Amino acid sequence: MRAARETLTTLFEGAPRFIDRLAAMDAESWDDLFYQAEWTALTMPEGEQIELLNAHPRIGAAPATVSPTSYVEQGYDRDQGTAALQVRLDELNDKYEGRFGFRFVVFVNDRSRAEIADVMEDHMDADRTAEKMRALRDVILIARSRAKKLALEEA
Repeated sequence: MRAARETLTTLFEGAPRFIDRLAAMDAESWDDLFYQAEWTALTMPEGEQIELLNAHPRIGAAPATVSPTSYVEQGYDRDQGTAALQVRLDELNDKYEGRFGFRFVVFVNDRSRAEIADVMEDHMDADRTAEKMRALRDVILIARSRAKKLALEEA
């Protein structure tokens, strides 16, 4: 099975070099593709890892700048948030990116942006390598969740 580039872009928010790697794979199934994707994400050069992480929008990014999928995942369709929350998220994103050198990526899993802000604060003191590996694994969790939702929509 070869996944379509358009589908991979939706699942992984772009990241051209990562998408190129996945598009070249001949996976036996979606599970196999995600297994290979995780291994690839964790072992590819750091520049490509950061490109993959930075392909995801910031938590709290301007709604008009995020993909339709991220828009729903971040809850903009349910709660626009407050100005105070936006200031907090902007400050946390700046601090996190300054400390680690890549965007904070987490599997939102129906948590509000306010809850995710608390999660982001909890990660500020993490070891950089461990945090990068956690974030890359969450990219795969996000993609798996998106794939399940796409399959449900097609049924």
